[in-house]
Amino acid sequence: MEKKRIAIQGIRASFHEEAAFKFFGENIETVECNSFKQTCETLKNKDADFVVMAIENSIAGSLLPNYSLLREYNFPIVGEVYLPIQLHLLALPGVKFEDIKYVQSHPIAIRQCNDFFDEFPHLQVIESNDTAACAKLIREEQLTDTVAIANKLAAKLYNLEIMERRIESNKKNYTRFLILAPKSNGDVSINKASLCFQVGNDAGSLAKVLNVFADHRINLSKIQSMPVLGKRNEYNFYVDIEWADQPDYDSSIRKVLRHTVNFTIMGEYLKNDTV
Repeated sequence: MEKKRIAIQGIRASFHEEAAFKFFGENIETVECNSFKQTCETLKNKDADFVVMAIENSIAGSLLPNYSLLREYNFPIVGEVYLPIQLHLLALPGVKFEDIKYVQSHPIAIRQCNDFFDEFPHLQVIESNDTAACAKLIREEQLTDTVAIANKLAAKLYNLEIMERRIESNKKNYTRFLILAPKSNGDVSINKASLCFQVGNDAGSLAKVLNVFADHRINLSKIQSMPVLGKRNEYNFYVDIEWADQPDYDSSIRKVLRHTVNFTIMGEYLKNDTV
């Protein structure tokens, strides 16, 4: 049986690969991509079977550009996975803390460790596009004055020592990732959906939609608005909903259609919020 090919933003041992392992298991082939757009292009060109895409972080918030990509490429969301973000300081074996001058990582990872850096203001922080790539660079160039902020996977893959563990400021830090596929799940059991729609620009138009969900015992777990490109005072609403009874969901969707325009079901899947 051929391994599933999973497109990720970043390189091996990044948090995206860790999320892919958590969802699919470790018997997969990782397809490394330089950007989230490239992951979608890779799926479009059939060079991958799935995409794992970060969509929100409990500290940094939603990744708004990725909502635009979801609309642009229109790949169905077929699953989700929550990953606790545990950040460690990684160095070459034998390097001492007093030897360090530079810290490299992704800007979001750096922001999540502000309390740690406040204690060591002499360290020069350098931003990079990927946590794991920083770890890889230290190994390849044998940098003895530089540490990376990354995960355990990166420490193991690039044979680095964990100099300081769990340096993230908030220990309840997690990222939610979406699983995208060329086509929907089909017969798989579902209890969560991601929707996108617009409403009229009159009083109570959004409330009518939300009331339909409330009347049908549908739980609204997230709502995100983004301006419609080139349209003044028009917004796309991205909504995640959950339900216990399928008929309640089916009925609510039929009624919501009356109060919305450009309504799209971006994906129907099984809720998976175990961190």
